[in-house]
Amino acid sequence: MATETERATLAGGCFWCIEAPMEELDGVHDVTSGYAGGHTENPTYRAVCSGDTGHAEVVQIEYDPDRIAYEDLLDVLFTVHDPTQLNRQGPDVGTQYRSAIFTHDESQHETAAAYIDALDAEGGYDDPVVTEIEPLETFYEASEEHQNYYEKNPEDAYCSFHAQPKIEKVREKFAEKTA
Repeated sequence: MATETERATLAGGCFWCIEAPMEELDGVHDVTSGYAGGHTENPTYRAVCSGDTGHAEVVQIEYDPDRIAYEDLLDVLFTVHDPTQLNRQGPDVGTQYRSAIFTHDESQHETAAAYIDALDAEGGYDDPVVTEIEPLETFYEASEEHQNYYEKNPEDAYCSFHAQPKIEKVREKFAEKTA
């Protein structure tokens, strides 16, 4: 009997830098780059990059909860981005690069809120976590050129400098969870 998959929608800067590390995980079936959290219908990459749509660059992850837990996806997200940077990650600045968790149900919302509360309580960061948690209203898939971007463009300077170190960090820290 096949297990039902679940979905998680996460934002932590450029979607290319979240997509590639998530694809490393055993139990992740698919990672789709896209946009969520804004007010513009069917936004384009150029429109989202302008910062005028209200959308964040996100990845939507389809995963097998019997093989990888939602909390594990959060662990990876909070390992590969800085959740204390408001509306930016590294060289990428603007609300489209914000740290956010777009929940699919109340259980995900409760889990994400408890996770962030625990991070703040542990004091692992010098600054407070600014990651937003909000219900996912609509997910807009990015164009094909943005899907599996790192896999298609491993020599791209942005990927080499920003995505590759995140992939290596996931392979090292989460070796038992990588495919």
